[in-house]
Amino acid sequence: MQTISSSKQAIELEDKYGAHNYHPLPVVLARGEGVFLWDVEGKRYYDFLSAYSAVNQGHCHPRIKEALIEQASTLTLTSRAFHNDVLGPFEKYISDYFGFDKVLPMNTGAEGVETAIKIARKWGYEKKGVDENRAKIVVAENNFHGRTTTIISFSNDENARKNFGPYTAGFVKIPYDDISALKAVLNDPDVVGFLVEPIQGEAGVYVPGPDYLKEAKAACEEKNVLFIADEIQTGIARTGKLLAVDHENVRPDILILGKAVSGGFYPVSLVLADDAVMDVIKPGQHGSTFGGNPLGARVAMTALEVVKDEKLAENAEKLGQVFRARMQNLVEKSDLVQLVRGKGLLNAVVINDTEESSTAWNICIALKNNGLLAKPTHGNIIRFAPPLVMTEEQIHECCDIIEKSILAFEK
Repeated sequence: MQTISSSKQAIELEDKYGAHNYHPLPVVLARGEGVFLWDVEGKRYYDFLSAYSAVNQGHCHPRIKEALIEQASTLTLTSRAFHNDVLGPFEKYISDYFGFDKVLPMNTGAEGVETAIKIARKWGYEKKGVDENRAKIVVAENNFHGRTTTIISFSNDENARKNFGPYTAGFVKIPYDDISALKAVLNDPDVVGFLVEPIQGEAGVYVPGPDYLKEAKAACEEKNVLFIADEIQTGIARTGKLLAVDHENVRPDILILGKAVSGGFYPVSLVLADDAVMDVIKPGQHGSTFGGNPLGARVAMTALEVVKDEKLAENAEKLGQVFRARMQNLVEKSDLVQLVRGKGLLNAVVINDTEESSTAWNICIALKNNGLLAKPTHGNIIRFAPPLVMTEEQIHECCDIIEKSILAFEK
């Protein structure tokens, strides 16, 4: 492999040989440990994106690394054509950990969402009695569930949708955090599921009103509709609870997980449900060559052990309160910062400018120059989501960097 000697060289190689499907900040990372990242020139940064919450346990966690090495030295992949000695213990561990009868393991978050859609539709035909090919799944406007062809069919993001049609039918969009709209659409007997993010992360960390999830679950139960929670970004302790739905004591009918399930070491996603729902899937009807492989299974179990053993949910809850209090102080003394919102260590600061402006991007460049990495979403919103292993001293130091960087724009 060609040796990279500078950030400029690495960026030029990506630009020439890679598809231009991302617009990253101009930083080239070469090493990570805990809450820190280092670029190829050796400069250290606080990571405030956590690979979109995939590294909640921190970069290169030693326990997860050792599990990966040990399993990689024994058996990595058999496909599901055969049994292996890790899958059964893994499935029991996951089912017990999250409190569901069964789990269907996949690899990526988008695969998890696609899997949940298939399960919900099949359940609708075989258990609810909906006529075949008529099933509808309700989704929330401004959702982000992935970028596969089916998922972009119910996205509001025209950049993700335009010129990728024809689009997949069978989805009904309603406003997020609107119980009246949900109850109205649930009157349609062809509706089989409501797919929702407990907090809309990519949209700008939109937190619904109190009891929204609880009321949505009750409305779904009343109409025999599956409540499907996409916790790919909000799950695994990110919001101060193991799952974001736990803030309202809601138990989904189908739970989708990914990202931090494996602590950033290996792609693993999970779809969990009880037998009455999951048992509609029969041999040959869904699967993946890598889904449930021994390496991913071992890594995921260890990554989830770390979450409990190191009390990462409790730490996220405590530090999230510190972060939002500090940012609220900044809101009160800066005309540039409009508001702060979030739960746990999933937070966003809204910049007082238009979505088309470059202000938030320029602030993120300033943050990078001052040793902290974050990225805008939807133009004028900056998402802040550090690894959950951060300390209170570190969160205050990071808030100092954010305050210094933003106030410098007012001079």
